[in-house]
Amino acid sequence: MKKWSTILIVVSLIFVCFEMLTESKSILNSVKLALDIWLNNLFPALFPFFVLSEIMVKYGFVEFIGNLLKPIMNKVFKIKSSAAFVFVMSIISGNPANAKYTRELYLNHQLNEYEATKILCFSCFVNPLFILGTVSLIFLNNKEVGVLILICHYFTNIIIGLIMRNYHPSKTEKGKVSLVKALKSMHIKRLSNRNHFGNVLTTSLINSVNTLLLILGVITMFLVITTIIDNNISLSSVPQSILNGFFEMTQGLKYIGMEDIPLKLKCVLTAVIISFGGLSVHLQIIGILSDTKIKYLPFLCARVFHALIAGILVYIVFDIWINLF
Repeated sequence: MKKWSTILIVVSLIFVCFEMLTESKSILNSVKLALDIWLNNLFPALFPFFVLSEIMVKYGFVEFIGNLLKPIMNKVFKIKSSAAFVFVMSIISGNPANAKYTRELYLNHQLNEYEATKILCFSCFVNPLFILGTVSLIFLNNKEVGVLILICHYFTNIIIGLIMRNYHPSKTEKGKVSLVKALKSMHIKRLSNRNHFGNVLTTSLINSVNTLLLILGVITMFLVITTIIDNNISLSSVPQSILNGFFEMTQGLKYIGMEDIPLKLKCVLTAVIISFGGLSVHLQIIGILSDTKIKYLPFLCARVFHALIAGILVYIVFDIWINLF
């Protein structure tokens, strides 16, 4: 069995090399598209948050936000309060940043492997500016449906969190919510950090750039794969767009927006693709978490449920939402 798997991998790689040589123009275009997506969208959106998040972890913001949101994390999601940092930062920056934040807390022993796996599952948000800007205005050409997709996408993550609340529940942390106590815990954490700010900043910059280069490599690889699939598999346009979105989210969303189908169906498919994330995002997250014991299978299951629930919500609410505007 292992021998046949090796043969299959080698044959697949030879085929990819052959395609790169015979279809070099389309392959080069896909590489340029990957670089364009990374340079114009991902890098400016994620780089500041990546650097800032590492500095914030070192200087006690995890303890601060964790103390303030302790009741929500403990009682609603049955998870350690420090997971609030991942949840809040992920809402702002989107995925795969949630994997980076989760990894930082795991390596700093602020979350165990089960708590890290759990928060990873319900903090997988797509950047809100991407949904409200690129998806709604450019791909769907409709600002109102972008807001609907955003709400359904975010609300479904909360549903996933509630579904998983009994997955290795954390012990309830004692103590009342107090701003003074939150500030004090942040101050104590800052004093415990003996590294000079310059060292912290330099380390944050290096780690952030390395993570973003990993993301660029994965996006490029998957765009090349989808190009090869398009060149060799002839499907009707809608299934082809869905297949592209299954591999690489942005390209699939672009093609869905170009389809001559009802806007309602476009929105449902868009919500499904965004919530699943595409295998490209999944591989980025696997790469970021490769040096941890954080489990991927629960994350995959959560994304499947996320895609189904978000798509159903958009389908149910769409007509009511459109009539409001």
